[in-house]
Amino acid sequence: MLDLLLAPENVIFSAALLLMLLIGAVQAIGLAGDIDADVHGDTDGDIGFADTLLAWAGIGRVPFLMWLVIFLALFGALGLGLQQLMTALTGGAGTNLLMVPLTAVAALPVTGGAARLVARVLPGLETTAIERDDLVGRFAEISIGTASVGNPARACVTDLHGQPHQIMVEPDSADQIFQTGESVLLVKREGDIFKAFTRGDFYLPRLD
Repeated sequence: MLDLLLAPENVIFSAALLLMLLIGAVQAIGLAGDIDADVHGDTDGDIGFADTLLAWAGIGRVPFLMWLVIFLALFGALGLGLQQLMTALTGGAGTNLLMVPLTAVAALPVTGGAARLVARVLPGLETTAIERDDLVGRFAEISIGTASVGNPARACVTDLHGQPHQIMVEPDSADQIFQTGESVLLVKREGDIFKAFTRGDFYLPRLD
C-alpha cells in the first residue's frame, strides 16, 4: 500500500490526502479559523460567470477550509482510483500532466455536491461563534421571571444561525415591564444585560 501511495504517478494525490489530514487536524484542535472565499471578477460581466462557477464548485456553501478539506479528499481519492483504472485498462499509469488536471476537473462538481450536502446537515457552521452584540436587533422571549428597570429577567434569543442563547434582559424604558412569555426587541447591550422594548402584542387577545 505504501509503495502505491509513494509511486511517482500517485505522489501528488497522496500529498493532497496528507494535506487534507493536516488541515483537518489543525481545525480539530482549533488552531485555524475559517477563511472566507470572496472571489469576484473585475468587471460586471466577469462577476456573473465567477459567481456561477463558484456556486457550481460549492465555494461559499461551507467555510473555505472545510471546502478545501473536502476537495483535497476527493481529489486524492479520485486520483488514486483513476490511476488504478488507467493501469488496469492500459497496463500503465497515466502521466501527471494528464491525470492531475483531469482529476481536478472531475473532483470539482463532486466537491460542490458534497459541500451543499454538508451545508444542509450543518446549517450555520460557517460562523456559529458570534459576538454577543450581534444579538442586538433580534427578538427574545422572556423565559423566567418578570423584568423591570434594574431587575432583569432571563430570556431566550435565537441567533441568525438558529442557535438559542440565554441572556438577561430588562426594559430600556422605565414605564415598561416584561412578563414571562413576552417577546421583546433587543436594542442595546450594557455589560451582561440587554436592554429591550416590548413588541406590544403580549396583552392582545389571541384568536386561538
